[in-house]
Amino acid sequence: MTVGRDALPSGGVQAHHGLDPVPLRQVVGVLSLSQITSWGCLYYGFAALQASIGADTGWSLAAITGAFSVSQVLAGVVGLWVGRRIDARGPRVVMTASAALALPGMALVALAPTLWWFYLGWAVIGVAVAGTLYPPAFAALTIWGGASRVRALTTVTLAGGLASTVFAPLAAALDTTWGWRAAFGVLAGVAALVTVPLHWWGLRHQWPARHAGAGAGAPVAETTEGESRLPRIEAVSPARSRPFVALGLANTLVALAVYAVVVNTVPMLREQGLDTQTAALVLGLGGLGQVLGRLGYARFAAATSVSGRGVLVVAAVAVLTAGFALAPPVTGVLIAVGMSLGLVRGLYTLVQATSVTDRWGPASYGHLNALLTAPALAASAAAPFLGAVLADAAGSYGNAFLILAAIAALGAALMTATTGRPANRS
Repeated sequence: MTVGRDALPSGGVQAHHGLDPVPLRQVVGVLSLSQITSWGCLYYGFAALQASIGADTGWSLAAITGAFSVSQVLAGVVGLWVGRRIDARGPRVVMTASAALALPGMALVALAPTLWWFYLGWAVIGVAVAGTLYPPAFAALTIWGGASRVRALTTVTLAGGLASTVFAPLAAALDTTWGWRAAFGVLAGVAALVTVPLHWWGLRHQWPARHAGAGAGAPVAETTEGESRLPRIEAVSPARSRPFVALGLANTLVALAVYAVVVNTVPMLREQGLDTQTAALVLGLGGLGQVLGRLGYARFAAATSVSGRGVLVVAAVAVLTAGFALAPPVTGVLIAVGMSLGLVRGLYTLVQATSVTDRWGPASYGHLNALLTAPALAASAAAPFLGAVLADAAGSYGNAFLILAAIAALGAALMTATTGRPANRS
């Protein structure tokens, strides 16, 4: 057991069984609070403030959203290094440094005198995001969680799902009182005061050495009944296997469809005749659906196979996206569709978080998950533009949603090709 890798010897950890229950609960609590804060300050704060930024500066909304997209692309690229770093040394230093880096990035955004300074600030935030949001937290929980990793992941994503509920209204209230620049300044202070000490003091546990032999990312064979046999070492890295490539492509297509739908839900519903307030209510209740989906994930996972659950969830995304476009403009019906779509999005977050471990084991999770996440982050960054472009080209948001449903359906088809390397349920 290796001592001193970004960690202090606190709370016993074993390579295959994770932390003891008490320190694991501490880590889950720390990451739950840091994720709700990081998502709220670094992601949803922008969604609440972008209109005010445009009105105050005269910059186009396309240019403003472009800066945010740059941050997401950088997060994906830098995330590749972050994943390797966490695999080798643990999450403590990289997550603390990333949380600290968010402060100057947000300060640059708040003080930006020109659009170029605004872009620079979001570039810095993008680097910070790579080490603060779900991917590094999932890596920590996958290793430290051991057999309890699904429960730990579910708890943290439930907290992350509340970020928009807490921070979007907070950012809007700060904007109304003091303006968007002060709002970003306050959010920067909140992020620094909460996440930096949480990561430094709450992630001090021992990080196991890299798994050797069969644990080092080797696929684990699965019987037809779903029970794992002894692992089989292969010379080819999982990242070079056909199932891994198919999984990466599927995740990218799903991210493209999901984030294009989320960002363009309100204009699509307004096109159907709903007023802005009702459309926003439908969107908000979709967030509640996400929480419900995550609460039910453990039972869903127990009743499905590794690859089967991915196919089912992504197919449901496709069907419900089309349902949004084809449903009658009745508020109750649209709320039901929106909450159902939110529910499957909530399930998909955990399907994605566990996809590497379920197929190839927990070793090298950080690096492998970063490889899967990077193109999906780029797709999610492009998604808002894609949704608007599709609506313009296809003649309506409803037609655009049908195209996005087809994209998600292609993702579901690709999910069927990830069955070649079955799960490790250890």
